[in-house]
Amino acid sequence: MRTLRTDDGLPLHWRQWSKPGLDKARGTVLIVHGLGEHAGRYQHVAAKLNSWGWHVVAYDQRGHGASGGPRGDIPKPEQLLQDLALVIDELHADEQLSGGALVLLGHSMGGLVAARFVAGGLSASAGGVLPAWFRPIDGLLMTSPALDPGMSWFQKALLAIAKPLAPHLAAGNGLKPAWISRNAAVVKDYVSDPLVHKKITPMLARMIVDGGEEVLDHASEWLVPTLLLWAGADRCVAPAGSAAFAAAAPRLVVQSYCFERLFHEVMNEPEQEQVFARMQSWLDERFSHTSRF
Repeated sequence: MRTLRTDDGLPLHWRQWSKPGLDKARGTVLIVHGLGEHAGRYQHVAAKLNSWGWHVVAYDQRGHGASGGPRGDIPKPEQLLQDLALVIDELHADEQLSGGALVLLGHSMGGLVAARFVAGGLSASAGGVLPAWFRPIDGLLMTSPALDPGMSWFQKALLAIAKPLAPHLAAGNGLKPAWISRNAAVVKDYVSDPLVHKKITPMLARMIVDGGEEVLDHASEWLVPTLLLWAGADRCVAPAGSAAFAAAAPRLVVQSYCFERLFHEVMNEPEQEQVFARMQSWLDERFSHTSRF
């Protein structure tokens, strides 16, 4: 484990999973976790990726897990993107991790952050200026991304009022633990996990809403190879956001699949092996050329 320091001095907690003999990995998968949780919940995902020949890195986003910052808050709209760039720079500076492909795996809010990060590179293709935080990646894998948080017009109206008045005032995020998975053991562990929290501020909520809209606006221009897997029975985010992205994105670039019966955390559902099989197949198809075995 290691700790990175953000541009405003906060510690970001970094995890790395590898196994002996994995010095010739195909590349690195960088996991970006969801709202209220932390990177430690992805150990089983990392084990799968290791077995397929990938190094795995994950970090607790600011305001989450063991990282610093007020719970569920960000100081400015693009802060999570800047933090992700910091982690990628650290990854590139690591001799063991810098070879091969770099794939982002983002879940829920992390899927939104990863997709918004990729969308930042599309401004240059339209003649714009690349954001200072943009870094190129080789692939994107999203599970149940928060492209549409499912807010009603009334909730959006309240958010519009709350953000200028109290942008950093934390409140409950309204998500019920029972919504994450149909596996009772997963829900029990989530509820008892001391690093899980239920907080969100208007600043972070506004970022999620605006970021999802921006990603959907750029879906038809998508250039980075992407696999999108989402839950049809999701109540944490609206499945319509993923469906809209899949419908608009170029099919030669974006592969997508909806697991109709699954709840939000598709990698923690009883059918998780079906989800992992699609991930492995996509990674093998897209990145077999990066293998150095």
